[in-house]
Amino acid sequence: MITSISDTVQCPLETAEKTRFAGGSLRETLYAFPVDILLEGELGAGKTTFLQAFAASLGIRDPISSPTFTLEQRMTTADSRSFVHLDLYRLAPAEAAAFLHATEEAVDIRCIEWPGNAKEYAWPRPRITIRLDDAAGGGRILQAAFADIPLPTGEQIAEWRSLVHLPQHVVTHCDTVAALASDLAAYLALRGTILRPAALRAAGLLHDLLRYIDFRDGVEPANAPSETTKKAWAPWKDRYADCRHEEACARFLRERGFDALAEIIVTHGLRLPPGRDARIEQKLLYYADKRVIGSCVATLDERFADFHKRYGATPFSSDGAVWYEQSKAVERELFPDGVPL
Repeated sequence: MITSISDTVQCPLETAEKTRFAGGSLRETLYAFPVDILLEGELGAGKTTFLQAFAASLGIRDPISSPTFTLEQRMTTADSRSFVHLDLYRLAPAEAAAFLHATEEAVDIRCIEWPGNAKEYAWPRPRITIRLDDAAGGGRILQAAFADIPLPTGEQIAEWRSLVHLPQHVVTHCDTVAALASDLAAYLALRGTILRPAALRAAGLLHDLLRYIDFRDGVEPANAPSETTKKAWAPWKDRYADCRHEEACARFLRERGFDALAEIIVTHGLRLPPGRDARIEQKLLYYADKRVIGSCVATLDERFADFHKRYGATPFSSDGAVWYEQSKAVERELFPDGVPL
């Protein structure tokens, strides 16, 4: 049985425009299908506005109707996923449960308004709950609760680090990257971006779990491993001899049932997926990793100056230029008003 921890985020939405922005941002944190999106909140809370923006971000051009007018709408996303909008507002608990049972199969994304009316339904599918409430000072407060992917506990992360004999300087680096990524995520959440703080933190803590697979003798003499450590690393190097540390860590996690976390981590040291395929947690982890030298947060220019000093004219030098440009692109996209940290 896979254990998991909860993952929630809160976003202040002062305007309808910000509600639309939040709705559009949900697409960038979807990892597993099928999935149910549960929309909670009183009449007029902005659920339909949110849902319209979410559907548009998926490439759906059909209008999303107010829940008072229709019980079900079926559509298809730009990447050919089935999308169903359901309204339970006028249904009794037994009717709502029967209605939901009838749409469980062969639907990739179900967006369900008034899920509280389905008191007799067990919610067997992975789900994300979006709740919109009035804020004391005006506008809305959005809370997203993710129950669609498993995440490791802190105890599991510590156990894995010990299991693979992760060196302390890499542990410290991972802790720093996780802290920076978490701070950047908090900044974006305040601006209306829906993301997964717990998943991002776990990815930061684990992203270099098997970093030593790529270690080369003599490159970092200050952190040279002892012969005993080399022997402890050998089984892991042999097991993942055909890949770099990013893919090795991803495989380690997939073997334990944490596929979505593997997806966040696998691109952190290489190149992000193109365009719309990149998830927000992938971008933040990739960017935060490029902002840390050892255990110190630096600018991208400082980080890559250090990179060139370390590796010089090696096969990594051309990769470094690509990583720098992609990191700058992520920085411009996520922080158009300037880097907050």
